[in-house]
Amino acid sequence: MLDIDLIREKTDFVKEGMNKVGADPELIERAKKCDEKWREINSEVERLKARRNRESKKVKSAPDDIRQTLINDLRQLGDKIDDLESNADEIYEELNTLLLNIPNIPDPDVPLGEGEEENVVIRQEGEIPEFGFDPQPHWEIAENLGIIDFERGAKMSGSRFYVLMQQGARLQRALITWMLDLHTIEHGYTEAYPPAIVQEKCLYGTGNLPKFAKNLYRDAEEDLWLIPTAEVPLTNLHREEILEAHVLPLCYTAYTPCFRREKMKAGTDVRGIKRGHQFDKVELMKYVKPEDSNQELEKLLDDAEEVCRRLRLPYRITQMCTGDLSFVAAKKYDIELWGAGCREWLEVSSCSNFKDFQARRARIRYRPAPQEKPEYLHTLNGSGLALPRVMIAIMENYQQADGSIRIPEVLQPYMNGCEAIKP
Repeated sequence: MLDIDLIREKTDFVKEGMNKVGADPELIERAKKCDEKWREINSEVERLKARRNRESKKVKSAPDDIRQTLINDLRQLGDKIDDLESNADEIYEELNTLLLNIPNIPDPDVPLGEGEEENVVIRQEGEIPEFGFDPQPHWEIAENLGIIDFERGAKMSGSRFYVLMQQGARLQRALITWMLDLHTIEHGYTEAYPPAIVQEKCLYGTGNLPKFAKNLYRDAEEDLWLIPTAEVPLTNLHREEILEAHVLPLCYTAYTPCFRREKMKAGTDVRGIKRGHQFDKVELMKYVKPEDSNQELEKLLDDAEEVCRRLRLPYRITQMCTGDLSFVAAKKYDIELWGAGCREWLEVSSCSNFKDFQARRARIRYRPAPQEKPEYLHTLNGSGLALPRVMIAIMENYQQADGSIRIPEVLQPYMNGCEAIKP
C-alpha cells in the first residue's frame, strides 16, 4: 500500500509511477479527492465536538426556561456529529479500497517497458548442454522411467495434477531437504514450517487480495485461504509488530506446498509439470531496514542463484521492466533454468524488493533507535527454488541416451548414494 502522504504531497510523481506500470493514474486522483473529503469531514467533526463541549458546560448553570432548549440543541448537534462520523467512515472505507487496488511504484533503476518482451536479460550462467541424441521433454522421460503418473493424478484431482512416484518422489524430497540445508547452514536463514492455510487478512497484507482473488483457493465457509506461496505466512509472521533495529535483517526460509488456480489459454503448457494447481516450493524472505533493501535484494538473488550453481544447471537472470513488474514489487529479478527437452527458459524464482508496500498493509514496523518513533521496514522475497521446474531442468539437462537421468552430485547423499535413475 502506498503512503497517503506521498499521494497528497507528490501526486504527479505517483501518477508517473502508475503510467510506468500500466495502471490507471485516475486511481490516484480519486484517492486524493477521497482523502481530502475525509479530512474535511473530520475537521468539521472536531469543530462541532469542540462546540458541543462548550455548550455542555452552559447547561448546568442555565436558567430553567432555556435549559431544555440547550439540551435539545445539544441532541441535534450530537445527531449531526453522528451523521458526519458515519459519512467519514464510509469515505474512509472507499479510500482504503482504492489504496488496496493501487500497485507499487517502480524503483528508479527498473528498465522502462510495456511488457515481458522488454524485460532485460542481465546475464547467462552455465553451458547449454549438447547431446549426441535428440533430447526428450520431461513428460516422456518421466513416464518411461515410471517416476511421474499423470493419468492417475488426473483421475484423482483433474487436469494439471500428477503423482510423483518412486525415485521421482525421492528426488523432489532430496531437493527440498538439500535446499533448506543450503539456505540455513550456509546462507544463515532461519527455517520455519508455517501453516499452509491462513486468514484473509494475511493475503491482504501481502497484496494477493483483493487483486488476485480469482487465482486463490479458499474455504467457502470459513475465513481461510490456501497459500499461493510461503511468502504469505512468512510476511505475516511479524504482522502488526514493532521490531527493534538490531534484529534486522531477519531472514527466513520455508518449505510449503503452494496452491494456485492456473488460468491459461487452451492448449498452453498442457503437457508435463510446468504448471499445476498444487506444487512445492522453498521460499526465502527478508525483513530489512529501508536503506539496506536493494543491497539485501542482491544478496537474496545470489542465495537463490547458488542453488542453480550447485546443481550445475544453465540459467539466466532477467530483470523485469516496469510493465512486467508484479502488483507489489518495486524491483524484481527472475531466475530461469534452461529446459533442454522442451527447449525453453523456465522461471524458478522471482526475487523482489517490495519496499514498504507490504509492511504498510500488514503494519510491520521497526524502531530505528531506542525511544524513536517506529517506521515501516522493507520486505523482500524470492523462491529458493520452486520445485516442479527444477525437477524439469534436472530431468531434461541430465538425461542420458539410454533414457536414464543422472543425479546431480550434490543430491546424491540425499538419495542414499543413488547416482542415476535408470529404466
